[in-house]
Amino acid sequence: MPVVSLLIILTLSLLVTRVAAVGLMHTGLSREAARFQARSAFTGVGFTTGESEKIVNHPVRRRIVMLLMLVGNAGFITVISTSMLTFMTIEDDAGIKIGLLVAGLALLWLVASSRWVDGHLSRAISMLLRRYTTLDVRDYANLLQVGGEYRVTELKVGAEDWLAHRTLLDLSLRDEGVMVLGINRADGEYLGAPRGTTEIQSGDTIILYGKIGMCERLDQRRSGHEGEAEHRAAVEEEQRRVEQEQVREAVSS
Repeated sequence: MPVVSLLIILTLSLLVTRVAAVGLMHTGLSREAARFQARSAFTGVGFTTGESEKIVNHPVRRRIVMLLMLVGNAGFITVISTSMLTFMTIEDDAGIKIGLLVAGLALLWLVASSRWVDGHLSRAISMLLRRYTTLDVRDYANLLQVGGEYRVTELKVGAEDWLAHRTLLDLSLRDEGVMVLGINRADGEYLGAPRGTTEIQSGDTIILYGKIGMCERLDQRRSGHEGEAEHRAAVEEEQRRVEQEQVREAVSS
């Protein structure tokens, strides 16, 4: 029972940080920044000065982080006490208990690192947050005044991402209904209103405007044939949306 309790507590901790990360993403943070800050707040390790300012100066992010700190403190006390109980009660069946604990931790790691699980879980959490919370509140000092499903958000580009080492003209993101408003280079340089010949590099943080679902899928897109297929599907989806809008405008006029 102590081993099972410990695994349940760890699972709930992962779920809490995932919910908070998705909530932070809805305020405009990139997926990587949102996850890092959610885990930092939950564990109480803190952030760098620049990142802490992003939290403190944003009312919604501040509430999320405050709740994470509260839950994190209670969670760690529970984990420590449960761990002590687990190993204090180990007797003749020590091998079984340790094996169960290791297997459970390995399963949690596989689930937490699964892209398929991450995508489905993020969409489910986003749907629940939009339905049952007011996290849609935006800080107009940092974000453009937008409505509906459209957001201004950040996206951190990794070395294996579909976006990396390609020009904006080559990517044709506008055909997907996504606009690149600016690019923060890894060395601190900022490119405002980048041109089509601008190349997105690994380590860049790009500022996007588009539907939140489309930006999330773009964040998960990897290079290769699968990424190109996802791009073509997104372009077709955007074309259908535009055609439907044109039909509605024609009917209304």
